[in-house]
Amino acid sequence: MDRNIVYIKDTGILQPDRTKDVYAAFLNGLRDRGMQDSVMAVRVADIGAYNQGVVIKVLPDTTYYNVKDADINRIVDSIKEGKAVQGLAARKEPKQLRIVLRNCGVVDPDNIDDYLARDGYQALKKVLFDLKTPEKTIDEIKKSGLRGRGGAGYPTWMKWNFAKQMVSDQKYVICNGDEGDPGAYMDRSVLEGDPYSVVEGMMIAGFSVGATMGYFYIRAEYPLAVDRVQNAIDRCYERGLLGKNILGSNFNFGLEIRLGAGAFVCGEETALIASIEGRRGTPHPRPPYPSVKGLWEKPTVINNVETLANVPYIILKGGDVFARVGTATSKGTKVFALTGKIKNSGLVEVPMGTTIREIVFDVGGGIFNNKAIKAIQTGGPSGGVIPKDFLNTPVDYENLQKLGSIMGSGGMIVMDEDDCMVDIARFYQRFCFEESCGKCSPCRIGTAQMLNTLSKIAEGMGELSDLDNLRRISQAMQKAALCGLGQTAPNPVVSTLRYYQDEYEVHIINKKCPSKKCRNLLSYKIIPEKCKRCSVCMMNCEAKAITGNKDDGYVINMDKCVRCGKCFEVCKFKAVSKE
Repeated sequence: MDRNIVYIKDTGILQPDRTKDVYAAFLNGLRDRGMQDSVMAVRVADIGAYNQGVVIKVLPDTTYYNVKDADINRIVDSIKEGKAVQGLAARKEPKQLRIVLRNCGVVDPDNIDDYLARDGYQALKKVLFDLKTPEKTIDEIKKSGLRGRGGAGYPTWMKWNFAKQMVSDQKYVICNGDEGDPGAYMDRSVLEGDPYSVVEGMMIAGFSVGATMGYFYIRAEYPLAVDRVQNAIDRCYERGLLGKNILGSNFNFGLEIRLGAGAFVCGEETALIASIEGRRGTPHPRPPYPSVKGLWEKPTVINNVETLANVPYIILKGGDVFARVGTATSKGTKVFALTGKIKNSGLVEVPMGTTIREIVFDVGGGIFNNKAIKAIQTGGPSGGVIPKDFLNTPVDYENLQKLGSIMGSGGMIVMDEDDCMVDIARFYQRFCFEESCGKCSPCRIGTAQMLNTLSKIAEGMGELSDLDNLRRISQAMQKAALCGLGQTAPNPVVSTLRYYQDEYEVHIINKKCPSKKCRNLLSYKIIPEKCKRCSVCMMNCEAKAITGNKDDGYVINMDKCVRCGKCFEVCKFKAVSKE
């Protein structure tokens, strides 16, 4: 039975939290109307709105702000009537379209009957008994235009077709759940919120390529996702949806989980396969590609979580229906983890072709603290920085590549005027340096050299020739690194140099950080005309860099100063300047 889901959260900051009271009142309203079985109310820790009083979100798309006690029964009645409350501050969630996240927050992820009630496994049934052949199934995926959501955007049907054409006594399907981008949690959310759709997607992939065994490769640091996927697998075996002669057909398919230890490089296909086989998770040159020679040297299809979650929808609704959403070359929707200096952070799913501006301002609510937007980072460590001048760019694979970034797995980090591009490039380079497996020299040495150079610039010891060196190393890594990690690690550096070279030059020539982020380039000074001589700055200076007294005033000795910024933070009179 379909249930309405309602999220409740008091987002006010001036009054005591009333979430519990509103939740109790909402439950009473449901009981009074006999709706307790058809509506599930949930108290949540984050509802994606802030300082808006009591917020009630009725999934999938209606949100009420500043809800008063007298409004609660009106909202309950509106759910029964199937329409929003007139006159109450309500907002339809703009721009979003939920295909991948269609069941997240709607079904109980531990209850297979919930998934079955929402057409669960009807796509598999259609494949087995209506389409009947792998060729027709792959053709439906081809019509949809689905491309891999793991980063490269390779056509899904083509990958499946290569594996299907291989002759082998055993083939495999792998779900890549090794999500490691900073700020990204799309795959984890789908595995936690709707594991059965991914299981069904893997089964359809298995039927299409002739595989009888599949593996989930999930980070061990995602314990809830692991538990829910394992529960889904167990329930499917109990119901005859996994194992032999599935649904009375000749199709046999089994599933198991393999845990990843959290190495970023294991998101790369060949490294992932090595990890499942029990070897060290390092990549090897391609070709041969996994679809030809993969797990235990057998043809193997590897798709990520988001890609597979699309598959049951495509089969059930038809590839043509899916292809109507998106752009000419990028079909369907994309899930983004919208984070950074944004008012409403969280997972969003929008049609391909939605502009960056619409995602940031219409869906995300704009920039936190109303500061000026500076840039958007997409694609995580493999992606790049996009300046605010390109906010009107429709998001798809090709457009992002033209701007020097990539879709990646879907991380989208919003940056404001306080962010330093040299610091951003250094952050991602440090991540790549630490995550490099070290197998190939271009990556092992290149990431270290670039990190050292960026640190040198951020600490005020850079030279203009360092910029050419960064470009030269980047080109070498892009051409010679063994796998995607090394080939794309320079992207944040290249893109920040492309759009923000002036910031690099200020760091090098003027020994200043325009955004006041690079600690070694900061200087602090007490402004005599503003100083009230309270001595709070001196009392909080652990480096003993502030001297003076109430009669003569105070000064900061920059030779002793460790640039911790404590004096700047504790001064109530803004008498300490930071330059």
